[in-house]
Amino acid sequence: MKTNPLAQKIKQASLVLAVMLGIQTIASAASEMALDHPQAKAVLAVQKSVTADLMKLPGVLGTAVGVDDADTAALVVYVDQDSPARADIVRSLPPQIRGVGVKVEMTDKFRAFAKPSGGSTISYTAKQTPPIQLGTSGGWSYDLANGYCCGGTLGSLIQVNGVQYIMSNYHVLEADTVSGGNSIVATTGQPVVQPGLIDVNCTAANAQAVGTLVKISSLPGANVDVAVAQVTPGMVSASGSILGIGTISSNTVAATLNKAVKKSGRTTGTTTSSISGLNATVSITYENECAGGTAFTKTFTGQIVIANKGSRFLNSGDSGSLMVENVATKPRAVGLLYAGSSSTAIANPINEVLTFVGSQLGGTATMVGN
Repeated sequence: MKTNPLAQKIKQASLVLAVMLGIQTIASAASEMALDHPQAKAVLAVQKSVTADLMKLPGVLGTAVGVDDADTAALVVYVDQDSPARADIVRSLPPQIRGVGVKVEMTDKFRAFAKPSGGSTISYTAKQTPPIQLGTSGGWSYDLANGYCCGGTLGSLIQVNGVQYIMSNYHVLEADTVSGGNSIVATTGQPVVQPGLIDVNCTAANAQAVGTLVKISSLPGANVDVAVAQVTPGMVSASGSILGIGTISSNTVAATLNKAVKKSGRTTGTTTSSISGLNATVSITYENECAGGTAFTKTFTGQIVIANKGSRFLNSGDSGSLMVENVATKPRAVGLLYAGSSSTAIANPINEVLTFVGSQLGGTATMVGN
């Protein structure tokens, strides 16, 4: 009988996972839970011991500290629903590891949520009268190649050394790294426009320049997907007001399991959800320009996972949206949204984002708000 190499790898991984299986089940999670909670710490310890082996398996997209269907703290394993190995992976995983439940979540592949082609007529894509609010369609002014134009979301306003910057994602503003499809690459000083080219028939003259790109090159090296544009005077509300949300707090807050959150983005507008996973390890593939080829695949660690059933919270074109706590006034920033699938959204923790931006711009980066 022939040996199946894939089956052998899965079997070996399952043996690693099965080491020291416990019989005690962790108690039900509270309505909100941070990573320093004893239950979450138990899951975190197991996650650290098995994630490296799991990520080597074809079809495993990531892991996170989350909750199961009974709202009990659990290790969540994200599996590509289109992978030929999905059934073998599911069969190989034990139901518990050292008392920690293991929950498999089938999903389509995680992808960076910029959007090529097409458009929408909702207000989040309309050309605004300056000074504009954020949480709106926008992007790099030359973001067209290979017969498509792209765009994302100009998500929020930050400040470094007294200078205000629009904050979005690397893959929305900076990701054009080859001259092939449009004979140009993203460079500091180029215009960032509102709306994005996707919403003005791929014609930059129909949009308005609201900032100038300042390359900080977060990817592929850093653990965040962020880019900034220095505000053009008079073009962006100095309060940092976000469509559908208003003025946010200048303070930030750490993510916790089950925390209610909201965001405003180019495609789905103002939407709400809850945090379903912490400390996630996920693998994302990036293109080298609008509708271009693969530039690199990046594995992020320590990420925030948000429920996204039917892409109702986050969809293509919403990349760059700021995720804030779901409170009526002055919500605090939680994360920077950048990727996901039709069931899962992913965000960089906001404090890690601000730390990186500040280090690149030579100061302390803070959210603009009250």
